[in-house]
Amino acid sequence: MPITIPESVLSSSRQKMPLLGMGTAASPPLPPHQTQAALVEAIKIGYRHFDTASLYRTEHPLGQAVAEALSLGLIKSRDELFITSKLWCSDAHANLVLPALKKSLQNLELDYIDLYLIHWPVSSRPGVYEFPIKEDDFLAMDFKGVWSAMEECQRLGLTKSIGVSNFSCKKLSDILAFAEIPPAVNQVEINPVWRQNKLMEFCKDKGIILEAYAPLGAKGTIWGSNRVLENDVLNEIAMAKGKTVAQICLRWAHEQGVCVLVKSFSKERMKQNLDIFDWELSEEESRKISEIPQIRICRGENFISNKGPFTTAEELWDGEI
Repeated sequence: MPITIPESVLSSSRQKMPLLGMGTAASPPLPPHQTQAALVEAIKIGYRHFDTASLYRTEHPLGQAVAEALSLGLIKSRDELFITSKLWCSDAHANLVLPALKKSLQNLELDYIDLYLIHWPVSSRPGVYEFPIKEDDFLAMDFKGVWSAMEECQRLGLTKSIGVSNFSCKKLSDILAFAEIPPAVNQVEINPVWRQNKLMEFCKDKGIILEAYAPLGAKGTIWGSNRVLENDVLNEIAMAKGKTVAQICLRWAHEQGVCVLVKSFSKERMKQNLDIFDWELSEEESRKISEIPQIRICRGENFISNKGPFTTAEELWDGEI
């Protein structure tokens, strides 16, 4: 029997979001057929929440995996899945949001997605889909115009909920000041070496669910670090509990009320990442984790430009670094 993953109710739509999901970004990117096969396997063993983005180029293989899972009878309906995609910076313009979502739906071969996120709080020159973004191509985002277009996407039923990614408390406050539909989710880096205490408190107060990417430090990516997986405190706790360091990190995040995105296409690791719900950390173990020195791993250097709108990491994160 597939594992039952706990869910949380999103504020603006009242829909249920599984609190553990599978990310689909790979560095370097995998061939589409490999991605599709891994996602079908994930559905088979119990994953029901999948995170993609136009930038990742995994929307099409995810859509193919959904179709295959339906044809194999692994799920009875697409409605059993929770699917997130994201608006890339070059589409983060008021008139391009709706066409971008329609393009994502075309790639996924779906009528709707469950959650649509603004990928980063910055825009770039329209029509150019590349990462890293050229220094001359960055533009200040028209937050009000873009958010209004996101709201329209939800009203049209093309996405059930809307949210943001990589937003600080201040940038969330800016959105909340004019939003008719508040962001349901903020997807950010969260792990034991970057706990986001201030943002956690802010989002809890505003009814926004935090979703953790890089819960293991994103080791192996161009910006990731081994600081999490090689942390002595986490390794000691893992050894004492007979768990992996990854499981300790995921369980810790879950106990903070955070939705966690895991990223492994290895069948064994996919199973291990699901095995975090029938045990808990002791008070002493949680205290030790709360004392781990803090450092942001994803500083967003690729979104900083001498020409603005953000010339330093401090500006990008509004001092939350």
